[in-house]
Amino acid sequence: MDWLTTVDHKKIGILYLIAGGFFFLVGGLEAILIRVQLWGPQNDFVSASTYNELLTMHGTTMIFLAAMPVIFALLNAIVPLQIGARDVAYPFVNAIGFWTFLFGGLLLNVSWLTGSVPDAGWTSYAPLAGTTYGPTHGMDYYVLGLQIAGIGTLVGGINFLVTIINMRAPGMTFMRMPLFTWTAFITSALILFAFPALTVGLAALMFDRLFDANFFDPAGGGNAVLWEHIFWIFGHPEVYILILPAFGVISEVISTFSRKRLFGYSSMVFATILIGFLGFMVWAHHMFTTGLGPVANALFSIATMLIAVPTGIKIFNWLFTMWGGSIVFTSANLFAVGFIPTFVMGGVTGVMLAAAPADFQYHDSYFVVAHFHYVIVGGLVLGLFAGLHYWWPKMFGRALNETLGKLTFWTFFIGFHLTFFVQHFLGLMGMPRRIWQYLDGLGFNELNMISTVGAFLMGLGTIFFLINVVTTFMKPKNAPNDPWDDGRTLEWTIPSPAPEYNFAQTPLVRGYDAYWKEKQDGHTSMTPAEPIGPIHMPSPSILPFFMGLGLFIAGFGFMYAPDWGDVGPIESGHVIAIAGLGITLLCMLLRSVFDDHGFHIEEEEILKDMGGKA
Repeated sequence: MDWLTTVDHKKIGILYLIAGGFFFLVGGLEAILIRVQLWGPQNDFVSASTYNELLTMHGTTMIFLAAMPVIFALLNAIVPLQIGARDVAYPFVNAIGFWTFLFGGLLLNVSWLTGSVPDAGWTSYAPLAGTTYGPTHGMDYYVLGLQIAGIGTLVGGINFLVTIINMRAPGMTFMRMPLFTWTAFITSALILFAFPALTVGLAALMFDRLFDANFFDPAGGGNAVLWEHIFWIFGHPEVYILILPAFGVISEVISTFSRKRLFGYSSMVFATILIGFLGFMVWAHHMFTTGLGPVANALFSIATMLIAVPTGIKIFNWLFTMWGGSIVFTSANLFAVGFIPTFVMGGVTGVMLAAAPADFQYHDSYFVVAHFHYVIVGGLVLGLFAGLHYWWPKMFGRALNETLGKLTFWTFFIGFHLTFFVQHFLGLMGMPRRIWQYLDGLGFNELNMISTVGAFLMGLGTIFFLINVVTTFMKPKNAPNDPWDDGRTLEWTIPSPAPEYNFAQTPLVRGYDAYWKEKQDGHTSMTPAEPIGPIHMPSPSILPFFMGLGLFIAGFGFMYAPDWGDVGPIESGHVIAIAGLGITLLCMLLRSVFDDHGFHIEEEEILKDMGGKA
């Protein structure tokens, strides 16, 4: 019940981590099945229709249900600690964000059990996603599941924006914020502006499917390319929503384990802002072959190449941070250092794809698959692994096993490059994306075999990580507040794991790398900005859980109700849809009617936690 009702950002971070980890395993299993099917020519391990379903669900699950929640896990666990806050700005809304995300993700994956699975590709292009080519409920699961999950992401992003703007400790100016908090801030701003575009697109697609509207149906005066614009106006900023927090993690980890201040802090901040800004100006580079014309193609080509500039600034700053540093190759740092050349490779192929004439050749080939996996897996996933190994002691009070961590890194890293490096050449040799089988004698056999072996190695690396997590949980919570001995930011000043109220006394920040600055001045802890007093905390609540559950039930009702356009007798589907929405609205009403004043943690308890010393 404690976990179902919690509004504590640290526990919600752990819930996001568990849910994201679960969906990561589901998406990984789908990827393994895809690679087994492509192991050899004309294989029939799965049918063509099942292959389409696996492909669609793998992409959708990994982007929306695995990568996003693990990012939110780190944001929840770390950002309030880094800015010296006691919680996020809206703890109740934070809980709503998690439960709506979880129930949206579950609704999408229930499709495997009902036999109607989304099969139009993770980008869900019209008219494939319409009722003409997708008459089953498969795409309804996609539309409604992502709408519900998207609510969670959107309110989470707004919450972190407000938290970072309003709840920084005294002295924590914007230009003293740790880089991870900066990337969280820009990511939250991108979520605020990008996710409504997806919401509008999904709503329009839902109207097309459930109510026979004609937004994307050319036969009824709609426009199929309109869906591509709407999807990629969200979809390209989404790439930066995913990768920017990884940039923040790498900045923290490399600085800590090089025993040096991050090189060029202010240029890193402005590069992050510029990446966020330019991320909205490049969406049509996914659409060079749709016939937008030479002017549009040229403009989007130039804007895409411009993003290489701030990204290059970051790469060089990380290298200069390591230059002359006293580098310690912990598991976290191995993932961070491995991230740099891998991400550069993904970036270089990105610049190749940004050249519109060349893109006509690369488009819809395995070259594109290799490119975006180098960015998302070689960038984001390596960044998340670095962050998890780095902050695990702060989240759970126990450090992960270093030997198993290094084993995870080498198997995953080598497996990753084996899987995706050869796919560049498959693409250049002419292997199209999203094909179920290929003929013998085209030169694809050996490279596909190598790619599949690499995928199994990545799976083995993930298993090593899970073994590490399980064995670590058997150990006592004995991590010190600063397990790496060179913690530079505020989260390393408090016990591991952090107490419910985070900081007994709000710290006074006197410079960038606040904790490191205090250590340089001979202090062992932060200077407090306030005396010890009772701390006001928000009350736990079961309402967010039921709000998510209500939307989950309503989703089923909308899908399985008979034709909504025909106002006939009320069927069970209508009743289920109305009941689900009713549960959610009733919870909102209860929250409004019953004033929740929270509770206080008294001075005696705080002093006891601190060992009696103020």
